[in-house]
Amino acid sequence: MKKDILKHKLVPDHTILSKTEANKVLKQLNIHQEQLPKIKSDDPVVKEIGAKPDDILKITRKSHTAGKFVTYRLVLD
Repeated sequence: MKKDILKHKLVPDHTILSKTEANKVLKQLNIHQEQLPKIKSDDPVVKEIGAKPDDILKITRKSHTAGKFVTYRLVLD
């Protein structure tokens, strides 16, 4: 039986942004896509959610101090 890694308590929520959402985030942050932190396309979560190179992921972590913390990653080949 295969375990669902997305359900593991240490794995934060990962969401693939649409091109419109990605452009909005980049504009809000006033950065270019290449300036985002990177995540490899062979990362188990990236593979599980079907993200492709050049996709931007929104990663939402639960935080004891901030409540929730949102970060973005650029998927690399």
